[in-house]
Amino acid sequence: MQRRLTQLVLLVLIAASGGVLAGKGPVQDGAVAASPVQVKKIPAPYTAPSSGRAMYLAYCASCHGKDGKGDGPAASAMKSFPGDLTELAARNRGTFPESHVIQIIQGDSNSLSHGSKDMPVWGPVFRAMGTQGGSMVQLRIRNLTRYIASVQRK
Repeated sequence: MQRRLTQLVLLVLIAASGGVLAGKGPVQDGAVAASPVQVKKIPAPYTAPSSGRAMYLAYCASCHGKDGKGDGPAASAMKSFPGDLTELAARNRGTFPESHVIQIIQGDSNSLSHGSKDMPVWGPVFRAMGTQGGSMVQLRIRNLTRYIASVQRK
């Protein structure tokens, strides 16, 4: 179980390693198309649990993009493009869906948008990062969720 989880995390993490490789591919509609993105497998880096921004950049930005708009360098390698995280409140009648975001990060949600499990479930990954137990995991999830709430479109 731990090995499979690690492999899943390694698949999508590109973070600061520059692991996305794109070249020129076939011509489509008169334009040169990029060849399929290859995602380099790297270990999940340790980040401070107190920094939601640092965790977002390390764990989420490779798919969701630095600004949360779903345009990260690994986005094109996904079966479906990652969601625009800046629109969560707008799609929820102006209220940020905090509990739903927490459930998705932990892996407790059966959301259709995450049904394929392209997105790693971070709860177990966070648990594997330290020995402080559940309180550190909850701190990480809370601070990551608060950071995502802070990038909502105004």
